[in-house]
Amino acid sequence: MTEGVQMIRVALPFHLRTLAKIEGAEVRLEVAAPVTAGRVLDALEARYPMLGGTIREHGTGKRRAFMRIFACEEDWSHESLDAELPEGVAAGREPLLILGAIAGG
Repeated sequence: MTEGVQMIRVALPFHLRTLAKIEGAEVRLEVAAPVTAGRVLDALEARYPMLGGTIREHGTGKRRAFMRIFACEEDWSHESLDAELPEGVAAGREPLLILGAIAGG
């Protein structure tokens, strides 16, 4: 691993793992420091191009409304994608969790 690059764990929902043909509950990605959700998503989409537009919108790069991002059991969905993630995620001890929110009534 290159200096300044961290190995990040990312947990994806079943439908995204199926789309990207990922086996297992997590993927491991190399991400340059500082580790942000935006950089993790960049690395994820670079490795699995078919996920482009599923978590973030193509044109704006904004998180899709029904996608949620959790780091260290905290909802980071409304944080800036440029905000540094908690040390537990950046060090690879905790996964960055991406979930599809469920709406209904």
